[in-house]
Amino acid sequence: MRLLIALIFPPLVFFTINRPFQGLMCAILWLTIIGWPIAAIWAVYSLSQYRNEELARDLHYSRSDRYRY
Repeated sequence: MRLLIALIFPPLVFFTINRPFQGLMCAILWLTIIGWPIAAIWAVYSLSQYRNEELARDLHYSRSDRYRY
């Protein structure tokens, strides 16, 4: 769902992943016709990085729970 939002309305993705400053910058870029594809690519890339960070955080927490005494 977020990927579709990233392609149609790129600035909204940054606000959903708690990056408001980047969302404002993306909104300025998105408002220009020439900048729209760049804003969409940037939003998709940032979304993939956010997902990778979530997976790494979940993996770290699952490993730390395993070694508790």
